[in-house]
Amino acid sequence: MSPITEVEGRRLALSNLEKVLYPATGTTKGEVVHYYAVTAGVLLPHLRDRPVSFLRYPDGPDGQLFFTKNPPPGTPEWVKTVEVRHSDATTTQQVLVQDMATLVWAANLVVEFHTPQWLADERACADRLVLDLDPGPPATVAECCEVALWLRDRLASDGIEAYAKTSGAKGLHLLAALERTPSEEVSAYAKRLAVEAERALPGLVLHRMKRSLRPGKVFVDFSQNAAAKTTATPYTLRAKEQPTVSAPVTWEEVEDGRADPGRLVFLAGDMGGRIERFGDLLGALNDAGRARPLPRA
Repeated sequence: MSPITEVEGRRLALSNLEKVLYPATGTTKGEVVHYYAVTAGVLLPHLRDRPVSFLRYPDGPDGQLFFTKNPPPGTPEWVKTVEVRHSDATTTQQVLVQDMATLVWAANLVVEFHTPQWLADERACADRLVLDLDPGPPATVAECCEVALWLRDRLASDGIEAYAKTSGAKGLHLLAALERTPSEEVSAYAKRLAVEAERALPGLVLHRMKRSLRPGKVFVDFSQNAAAKTTATPYTLRAKEQPTVSAPVTWEEVEDGRADPGRLVFLAGDMGGRIERFGDLLGALNDAGRARPLPRA
C-alpha cells in the first residue's frame, strides 16, 4: 500500500519511495520527492502561472523517458490546469504547478519540469529571454562559460541584465527578464545575438545546429524563445546518470568555470546549502520591476 501524506490539506498517495532511480548515486524516489519539497520556496515562483510540460522517467534515466504536455492519467481534480491555444488553432490542457501540494504530486510522477518563456494569461508574449549554450565535444561547459561572459556583456550594452544557470546536462542557460514582448520578436533578437557572438568568437561559437560544424564549438540555441518551445525550469532535476540540477550560478562561478568546469556540476544534495547561502540567484526574473524592453531593431 502506498503511504498517504497530507500536504497543505491535500491527501497524496506516494508510491515506491524506496525505489532507486539513480543507480550511480543510489538516489531513491523518496529522496527525489524530498528534494522538490526542500526546494519549493525557490522553485515554485519559476513554475507559477506557466503551463508545465513534464519529461517523465519513472524507472530512472536508463528507463523509458516520455515527454507530455497533457495532464497525466489520474491527475487529481484539485490540480489546476489551463487551456493553451496553439498557433495551429488546436488547444491542449496543461498543468499549472501553483503550490506545494501540486509540486509533491508531480514529483511523485518522477519528472523534469519544463516551462515556456511566457505566462498562461498571454501565450506567445514572453517575459523572459533564454539562450541555451550547448557545447559540441570536445568542448565542455568551460567553453560555454567563455561564451556566456561575452553574451552577458553584450546584453548589458542593451540595458538587459543576464543571469546564468547550469542546464543540468552539458551546458549553460542564460536568462533575462523582459517587459512582455511577442515571442517572435524575442526570437529574432536572440538570433541576432547568436549571430553576433559567432562573428565575435568565430572559433568558438555557432548559431546553427549543423552537426558537422559542432565539434569543439558552442551552439548558441536561440530557438527556445519560440512560443511553442520550453526550457528546463530552474532547480529541476534532470534525467541523467546522476541527479544533476539545472542550478542557478553566480557570475564569479561562471568565470571560475573556464578553468575548472567540474565546479559547475551540482547534484540534488548540493542545493540545500546553496539556497541557504545565496537564496534564489534567479529571483530577479520574477520581479516585474527588473524587466527591461528589447532594444529597437
